[in-house]
Amino acid sequence: MELNARVLARNEVAPGLMILRVAPEGWALPPFEPGQFAVLGLPGMAPRVPDAEPENPPPPPHQLIRRAYSIASSSRQREYLEFYLALVRTGALTPRLFRLYVGDRLWLGPRFSGMFTLRHVPPDAHLVLVATGTGLAPYMSMLRTHLAENAHRRTAVIHGARYPSDLGYRNELEDLARRHPHLTYLPVVSRPQGAVPPWSGAVGHVQDIWRAGLIARAWGFPPEPAHTHVFLCGNPQMIDDMVRLLQGEGYREHHKDLPGQIHTERYW
Repeated sequence: MELNARVLARNEVAPGLMILRVAPEGWALPPFEPGQFAVLGLPGMAPRVPDAEPENPPPPPHQLIRRAYSIASSSRQREYLEFYLALVRTGALTPRLFRLYVGDRLWLGPRFSGMFTLRHVPPDAHLVLVATGTGLAPYMSMLRTHLAENAHRRTAVIHGARYPSDLGYRNELEDLARRHPHLTYLPVVSRPQGAVPPWSGAVGHVQDIWRAGLIARAWGFPPEPAHTHVFLCGNPQMIDDMVRLLQGEGYREHHKDLPGQIHTERYW
């Protein structure tokens, strides 16, 4: 299969974490909804990072290895797509993606899909966007596309990571929160020891941020099922814990045949 896209920019924000911009070559990006995903691919012959785990057996050299990744760029950005990637040393594709540099070619699927969008959220509902790790990516697309036009909607982003350096997009989110008072950014880390500069923010997990009532303190009122939808993206264990916590407060998971206020996207 022909490689049909090229790396426009790459930024390794921390060891094993990368923001990758990919531009199509000779074709136009189709429309997509913030929260949807695209498929990236590289052939088995593509080089891998040196510290990746050995492949046994290795894939055929010309076989295209494909994986889906949430889009982080605005849906109004039509020149490139942005992805927030974590290196999985035992994985098939990310050790190859992390060996890409500006100008290198890769495969980008021409169709985007996924139901983890704002389509089923009432326009007057407030949002709590909860993520661990690279689960932040679909929220960046939502914020970059819609934040400025929805000043009536309170939005909170809770992002959990192990180390402060792993809080990708932190600078951008802090800047967005300064410029848009209806956005609350609540980062939390589980391993702050030895951070340079020292970490002065919340310590623990995203569940602790919810339990501590920090959103109510920022908004001036508590998030409730009657007027708030909660999105959960990232570690499946975090999602399971948060779903139980939210259900205990009257929230209901959203399904096509039974609308609710909890929307989930489980990574890995």
